[in-house]
Amino acid sequence: MEPLLMKRRRFLRGAALAAGGALLTTRLSFAGTGGDSRLIVVIMRGAVDGLAAVPPYGDPDYARLRGGLAIAAPGATDGALRLDDLFGLHPQFRFLQESFAAGELTVFQATATAYRERSHFDGQDVLESGVLVPHASQTGWLNRALAAQPKSLGHGAERGVALGSNVPLMMRGPAAVASWAPTKLAELDPDTLQRIADLYSHDPLLGARLGDAQAADSMAGDDASGMMAAGNNRYEEVIRATAGFLANDAGPRVAVFDTTGWDTHANEGGARGQLGNRFGALDGALRSLKTQLGATWRNTAILAVTEFGRTAAVNGTGGSDHGTGTAAFLLGGAVHGGKVISDWPGLAAATLYQQRDVKPTLDVRAVFKGTLADHMGVPAGALDVVFPDSEGVRPLRDLFRA
Repeated sequence: MEPLLMKRRRFLRGAALAAGGALLTTRLSFAGTGGDSRLIVVIMRGAVDGLAAVPPYGDPDYARLRGGLAIAAPGATDGALRLDDLFGLHPQFRFLQESFAAGELTVFQATATAYRERSHFDGQDVLESGVLVPHASQTGWLNRALAAQPKSLGHGAERGVALGSNVPLMMRGPAAVASWAPTKLAELDPDTLQRIADLYSHDPLLGARLGDAQAADSMAGDDASGMMAAGNNRYEEVIRATAGFLANDAGPRVAVFDTTGWDTHANEGGARGQLGNRFGALDGALRSLKTQLGATWRNTAILAVTEFGRTAAVNGTGGSDHGTGTAAFLLGGAVHGGKVISDWPGLAAATLYQQRDVKPTLDVRAVFKGTLADHMGVPAGALDVVFPDSEGVRPLRDLFRA
């Protein structure tokens, strides 16, 4: 069995490289915006299960739909960490709960971009570009926001620096950016493989072989312990770099880093398991980031977002499939938090989007607009340039401390 397992893993990696090339698991970019405010955007690539991250334990249909993925109510063994009478946090999000209690975390539930399909590549493109449809823009909303800031807020000739092999779409555009490569490239993880499989799904040879290999991988029941150990090491490097840049008074003011591995089609786990391990690693990384930022934390806001959510019901392999509405987080010393913002649609059959997903009721661009206007000083008149065709999406207010 051991030789077969190693051969299968080598095939997966080799097929992925042939199909799409080596992709970074973690990338990081920074942008100098000036002033005291710092902004960090965490892109959780792979479609995070919002019903696991922020379980609506008080919804009467939650436990039935989620089955073995359901998180118990607060107070039970491995129960959710209470936010209010309806929502909690996954039990691995202990730092996030502490931040919520301290008024430094706002939670958004049933949120989404304008995208309504289920392709990772297309969903991430819309999330980063800030436009309505995939591949309609070659620039990203954060770069356009930097270019729209008053010149008096400029902080150096280059507006940003991207850490990775490429500048991510969110940071491409008219504002100048530099780049820096990490010391070590990570191995391909399941999320990266899934995104490559999506890209080549119509190729009769590569698509079929990738699909067969991934199915075999799921049936083998590999756990994520080795992947998580590597992931924790990558977090450490990213967090050190982020804190080093943003805590420097002469350094950049905006950072973006992404993580992968959130595409939990099989063996997702509930309070414990592969997804819980990933939540725990992210939670620990955010705690470390606060520590390393020191006094800079009080001026910092962190947005943690994903391209779309996952199905409300558990699938046949103990996981969840690509969905729509999901959860997002706004964290930091500059945040006026301690609240959940959600027009919760419920999980009754009649309220599910396309009879399978959490129905999105909050456009995540409203969160982005409120953050740019009230935290980063982007003029209100420029927001509809940063986010084209978004006149009907008003910035969320009262997200930040006065």
